[in-house]
Amino acid sequence: MRELVFIAIGGSVGAVSRYLVSKGVNMLSFSIFPYGTLVVNTLGAGLIGFLFSYFNDLILPVHYKSMITIGFLGAFTTFSTYSLESVNLFLGGEYKIGTLNILLNNFISLAAVLAGILIFRLIQNQGV
Repeated sequence: MRELVFIAIGGSVGAVSRYLVSKGVNMLSFSIFPYGTLVVNTLGAGLIGFLFSYFNDLILPVHYKSMITIGFLGAFTTFSTYSLESVNLFLGGEYKIGTLNILLNNFISLAAVLAGILIFRLIQNQGV
């Protein structure tokens, strides 16, 4: 139960941080390209890579690690977890699986977004 509370705390801070960073970057960019999301995803990926390595050498209670990686970074960006998993596959010599992970995550996620948009439009046009 304690670990869940820590994850929830980290998640709430991560979600608010994502919003503030993304909005701030987008306001400064004056562009339609979602630089805020790119910055958040890149920062989150860098942080999870760094912290994953750092936590291996650090004696820290598991609930603090979970608060930061699962909670904060999970809410800040799930892209960080996907990136870590892909890199770990490559570092482990699993080049085909790593490539497949990248391709499937990107294409399936894009397809899911499109499917969600199309389902919404169908529901909207049906008056449901």
